[in-house]
Amino acid sequence: MSYTREERLDIGKQIYNNEISKTDAAIKYSISEGTARDYMRLYRDVNGLPPKNRIQKEESTVQISMHSSEPDLSEYESMTKDELIKELVKSRISEARLKKGYEVKGDGAAKTVTIFDNWNMK
Repeated sequence: MSYTREERLDIGKQIYNNEISKTDAAIKYSISEGTARDYMRLYRDVNGLPPKNRIQKEESTVQISMHSSEPDLSEYESMTKDELIKELVKSRISEARLKKGYEVKGDGAAKTVTIFDNWNMK
């Protein structure tokens, strides 16, 4: 079915203002989702509106904490040589595990293992 320019702009306005989704517009007006998207873009361009922000899908992401560039060395200053060596070994083991795609927190019965997807490791 062919729509006039005014009808296309009306459909585009409904989509742009989130009154109706592209999928619902496609079903209601017997058009494809791509055509519905094009009507929304036509409405946006004719009225000089900014592009519509996409709604971000919730994804499971890994929270990365950024540390300051100046490390706090006060806790290491009071350690003995053996304690420093143990901490160094722990950090190298943790680094190797992260490179392989998993992280271990805690120990004994409270130990938790977090496995990361491949896309998190690049």
